[in-house]
Amino acid sequence: MTEPNQTYQILFLSNSKWAYHLITEHLAREAQIDDVSFTSASIGSKSIQRKVLNALENNGISLDLSRQLTVDEVELFKFDLIITIGDSNPEQMIQLPAMLPHFHWEMIENKANGTGQRTDQFVKDARRILSKNLEKIQDSELLHSMFVVRHRLRLILDNLLDGVMAHTSNRTIFFFNKAAEKITGYRREDLLGKDCHKVFPGRFCGGDCNFCDADTRLSYKIVEEKRVKFRDPQHREKTLQMSTMPMSDEQGRNIGALLSFKDDTELEKLKKRLKHHHSLGRMVGKDPKTLRIFDQIREMGPTQASILIEGESGTGKELVANAIHQTSSRNKKPFVAVNCGALPEGVLESELFGHVKGAFTGAIQDKKGRFELAHRGTLFLDEVAELSQAMQVKLLRVLQEQTFERVGGEKTIKVDVRIISATNQDLKQMMKERKFRRDLYYRLCVIPIHIPALRERPLDIPILLDHYLDAVAAEIKRPVLELSNEVIDLFSSYAWPGNVRELRNAIEYIYVKCRNTVVKDEHLPPEINKTPLKPGKKPGPSLKLNKEQVLVALSQSKGNRKQAAGLLKIGRATLYRYLNHFDLQ
Repeated sequence: MTEPNQTYQILFLSNSKWAYHLITEHLAREAQIDDVSFTSASIGSKSIQRKVLNALENNGISLDLSRQLTVDEVELFKFDLIITIGDSNPEQMIQLPAMLPHFHWEMIENKANGTGQRTDQFVKDARRILSKNLEKIQDSELLHSMFVVRHRLRLILDNLLDGVMAHTSNRTIFFFNKAAEKITGYRREDLLGKDCHKVFPGRFCGGDCNFCDADTRLSYKIVEEKRVKFRDPQHREKTLQMSTMPMSDEQGRNIGALLSFKDDTELEKLKKRLKHHHSLGRMVGKDPKTLRIFDQIREMGPTQASILIEGESGTGKELVANAIHQTSSRNKKPFVAVNCGALPEGVLESELFGHVKGAFTGAIQDKKGRFELAHRGTLFLDEVAELSQAMQVKLLRVLQEQTFERVGGEKTIKVDVRIISATNQDLKQMMKERKFRRDLYYRLCVIPIHIPALRERPLDIPILLDHYLDAVAAEIKRPVLELSNEVIDLFSSYAWPGNVRELRNAIEYIYVKCRNTVVKDEHLPPEINKTPLKPGKKPGPSLKLNKEQVLVALSQSKGNRKQAAGLLKIGRATLYRYLNHFDLQ
């Protein structure tokens, strides 16, 4: 392996004037070391005895008292090695805010007795010690060996696929690898030694890390993981998966932060495309029956025809109605829903058509009804089978004429409303029993759509589990739970009489009962836990994937099981089956 051919940059620091000028004078006149560039600076302010000043001047060293710097003013990260010279007393030593190679050379104590002779001798002895130390560095090849090791470590970090950035406790960047350059579009040389808040637009961390707050940046100990929106120099938005962790020194003190990140922009786009394929509005599913419903909704949206949605309670009929509205030309106008079975007839009439002031006791002012509120939009009539015969007649007239009068009013109001209705009953049977008007049925059911029960579309169960595990976790601000193999089998075998609404309730129940990370059968509602498994139900997945493929996906996603499932093109519930089967939980 070819080692780097470079000039090593060494910085000498001292907190006393005499040591600073001693270094400067000696390096300028005597030090002749190949491939080494020296820089020196005086740090802080210290009183200097007059006799020391005189002794230095007698030795040809002229003092410039104007050059005083602080550690923050010296760009420490441009150097390969720092050598501090002076007192070894911890209270007086220079505190460096960086993990850089650092030597400390203690100078002999000044024993001047007032005559000045001991001070002169002290300066000569100090120059001799300095020369000896410099020769030792050169002759021992310690300098070269140390920089070779450092160069190799940089090569390792530069060949990582993830971006790596490190900064001090005051947010000064001192490391930025090649992957970080590629991901962000920023060059390393433009960032080193600068405040990360000032060089990245909108703050690289997203503006909410612990180093943003001066009160917490020296004390926080946790590792943060998050997704950050970032814009590169060409103003292209990227999604970064970022981990921020504190760095500490040998004494356990916080000295900075290490950030690792990767570009998840393409993965985010892929997830959005997959979500678009398996979702419509607020509906999710991948069973062929559900996908056919999605196609029907897209076909029905542009039309103005009335639609009747049929299906069991809890199948999501209102979600279907809302999705139809969102895909229609009326999507900028209101979507108004009313439950026809939840209100008495007199109240329902007022809710639908409105009333005028004084129409009945309590009518203290005019009120618009749902038909007026939905003008040019969509009115959703849920549980339409619960309408009384009298209300069916009134509704039929509105559907025919698109006009009505408020309760107690005489003014005819004309509206433009699309009607979507829903029922969990068999309206055709009700027509035979003369409980529902045939003419109203055909006004409401220009286009019928049937929502199958959840037990009829079992392939939707895994994706619904993923969806509600994420949704409930976000609502209650808890980590997303994982389902054991037994739990997945029970969910798949259960008949779900309450359909999707019951499944959502079951997930909420689980988050109350389970205080661990993996859900087991004892955390399930009793009716699901007692479900017998379907005959022939296998405990594990059909082995289309091998253990190595699963491990590779987990490695690429850094253990994120949702992302691993996406890489394997399987549901997260199926991934849990593989983890159990291969004993990887």
